[in-house]
Amino acid sequence: MPTEFDLRRKNAQFANAVRSGKKAVKPSHQERMTKRSPISLWALGVVLFVVIGGVLFELARLVFL
Repeated sequence: MPTEFDLRRKNAQFANAVRSGKKAVKPSHQERMTKRSPISLWALGVVLFVVIGGVLFELARLVFL
C-alpha cells in the first residue's frame, strides 16, 4: 500500500497535469450536468410515441375518411 507521502505526490502530479491542460480521467459533476439532456430518455420516448402516433392517425383519417 502506498504511503501518505506517495499519495500526496501522485495527487499533486495529477492536479498539475489537469491544470496544464490534460483532460481529467473522470469529468467533474458540473461537466456531466451540462452534457445531460433536460428531458429523460423515457420521457422523450413517450413524447415521440404520442407525436408519431398522432401523425399516423391523422394520415389514416385523411386517407380513409
